[in-house]
Amino acid sequence: MKTLIAGRWIDLEESIPVTNKYTGQVVDEVPRCGEREARIALESAVKGAREIRSLPAYKRSEILEEVSDKLKRKREELAKLIAVEAGKPIKYSRKEAYRAYITIKWSAEEAKRITGETIPFDAEPRGVNRFGYWLRVPVGVVLAITPFNDPLNLVCHKLGPGFAAGNSIILKPASQTPLSALKLAEFFVEAGLPENALNVVTGPGGVVGPVLVRDERVRLITFTGGVETGKWIAKNAGVKKLCMELGSNCPVIVMNDAPLDLAVECVVDACFNCQG
Repeated sequence: MKTLIAGRWIDLEESIPVTNKYTGQVVDEVPRCGEREARIALESAVKGAREIRSLPAYKRSEILEEVSDKLKRKREELAKLIAVEAGKPIKYSRKEAYRAYITIKWSAEEAKRITGETIPFDAEPRGVNRFGYWLRVPVGVVLAITPFNDPLNLVCHKLGPGFAAGNSIILKPASQTPLSALKLAEFFVEAGLPENALNVVTGPGGVVGPVLVRDERVRLITFTGGVETGKWIAKNAGVKKLCMELGSNCPVIVMNDAPLDLAVECVVDACFNCQG
């Protein structure tokens, strides 16, 4: 599959193979983006922040609604794609595909309910007949970094609210599982998202990460992944907002006398049913 940079679907000479996690066979390849592509994506995202910010709420909602409709219609196709690239059992892949649809559906609804607040100042004499107000405004360019274990729904959790609020997004999906994220990007393009509002950088985190994380034009980083990577981001991000969901929150203890087959079955079920 090609990746989306600056409003164009591009291919590169170097690629990253994506394997079927059951068979080990290569099922597709994605471009191996580097520092150059990351910088192009940043320039594009700055333009995209202006483009999507100018869209009225109803238009952002309509785009998200159309994407949610596509997710609903193509749930089985997406579930099979998740199962292949992530190695997730089809039962749980179907659940993830459904959750992705719901996530974008809710985002479409919330896009029309982003409000502010008026505050009366008459709690003290000088404030009589006076009031203040505040509004929610887009932060600008968002960098979204997603893991391998929920390759579609966790992307939706970042793109849906981000676009609903009027931000542009640079998406860095996990290199092991980029296919469902790119399929979702296709849906957004087809739905009429401004062309610079979404960039998808498929490449090694160690190469593209420093370029994207350290750039001052990125105003918020939303990251789901490991603790060590999260610490590195926090140390290198500079002055910007950080939203992190870090791993290592589901320890498992298997006793010496436990039936191993049953233990594996229980661990897998708990991982995908509770964590997935």
